[in-house]
Amino acid sequence: MSRAKTLQSLFKRYRRPGDIVFAWVALIGSLLLLSQIAAQTEWRGGAKWPAQPRFWPAVSLTGMAGFAALHLLGSALSERIEGRWSEVRLWLSSLEYAGWFVGYAALVPIAGYLPTTVLFAMLLTFRAGYRSAAALGAAAGSAVVIVLLFKSFLQVKLPGGQIYEVLPDGLRQFMLTYF
Repeated sequence: MSRAKTLQSLFKRYRRPGDIVFAWVALIGSLLLLSQIAAQTEWRGGAKWPAQPRFWPAVSLTGMAGFAALHLLGSALSERIEGRWSEVRLWLSSLEYAGWFVGYAALVPIAGYLPTTVLFAMLLTFRAGYRSAAALGAAAGSAVVIVLLFKSFLQVKLPGGQIYEVLPDGLRQFMLTYF
């Protein structure tokens, strides 16, 4: 193989269907961050350039914006690949699990660590397509083991939950300590 052919294969660009969407998002995001640099950092008089609090963030964000612009240019000049929006829908579908986590984190202080962990383990098991009683039972059992491991054995301090306040005194203290 000739040296020119080797260099061409080395720098060959493999595009994906959602490449241009990603390029736009990267460019817009980097420009938004760069536009906020004056409000988020400061420039101190008398200090050398590399010691300025604004210098390295500005260098990195300028580089990010420049490379994002080059990526966009390369994507715009490349041939079109079918399936762009199905690729973007796939990316957005992964945000569902971030929503599950936010819901879990919001519910723990209200319902408590044990009930929330069991509930979300069973809901996510059901969401993943496992609908048998054995699968849901295994999810609930593993959630209880995880709670016991974290709260009892590892003694991780986690919120007890507002729902525990309605329990009788002895049971409430037990639930706050171990569950």
